[in-house]
Amino acid sequence: MFVLEQEEYQREGIQWTFIDFGLDLAACIELIERPMGIIAMLDEECIVPKASDATLAQKLIEQHLGKHPNFEKPKPPKGKQAEAHFAMKHYAGTVRYNCTNWLEKNKDPVNDTVVTAFKASKENELLVEIWQDFQTQEEAIVAASKSGASKKKGKGGSFMTVSMMYRESLNKLMTMLNATHPHFIRCIIPNEKKQSGVLDAALVLNQLTCNGVLEGIRICRKGFPNRTLHPDFVQRYAILAADESKSAGEPMAIAEKMLARLVRQKNLTEENFRVGKTKVFFKAGIVAQLEDQRGELF
Repeated sequence: MFVLEQEEYQREGIQWTFIDFGLDLAACIELIERPMGIIAMLDEECIVPKASDATLAQKLIEQHLGKHPNFEKPKPPKGKQAEAHFAMKHYAGTVRYNCTNWLEKNKDPVNDTVVTAFKASKENELLVEIWQDFQTQEEAIVAASKSGASKKKGKGGSFMTVSMMYRESLNKLMTMLNATHPHFIRCIIPNEKKQSGVLDAALVLNQLTCNGVLEGIRICRKGFPNRTLHPDFVQRYAILAADESKSAGEPMAIAEKMLARLVRQKNLTEENFRVGKTKVFFKAGIVAQLEDQRGELF
């Protein structure tokens, strides 16, 4: 969010000095997703004979410790905390990880006999429908031999790990989100007792910090969070600069004339806004001021 906001300023050609907020998540994502990242190594270890959680932890440490800024040696456990094999720096803070049972959980094998029984059920049509597209290992081998191809998906043939399915699901979600214009609502838990009228300040502050809300506010203060297309600005605020709004020219030029008049009238300052290639950008709170001025003239 922080990087994309500033990239839009750059695309629009407005006067802006790029600020490094130190919150670029690319390094953390790379550590998790890259070809020799944590997930890839986890999947690889799931098909290695005689592999164990201990061998996975050792390989992760050998591959990343001291070589990646987000991969760290974990601090000693406190109190009843379990021993951690490694630690990773996320946006919200450093998280300690214990690899116990990772391989078993990632494999998450489904017994072929059980699947076959579900598919053949004559009592429950819903159960048959749910499992009809699921291929057993035997079915996958038959399908592969008929097509002349090797076994299905991945190095383990029909073997599909939890992390593989997660990545596939995540890719579909990102494709959908990138095709839309999503808006997000941040839900904050006021207290852990589920009591009305009780606000745990420390709990709320921690959530606002971890969710990036506080950083978002900081960026809004430094940047231009409100924006409107040139034609929309001209149409909505024409009453504030009637003569200029009726002048000939492109919407961008008309918007600049209207804003110049508002500056001369001391209704705005030049620091309150920027005119981009397609939009007018405003500092936080400025649109509300314009709306108040507009309301006074109706």
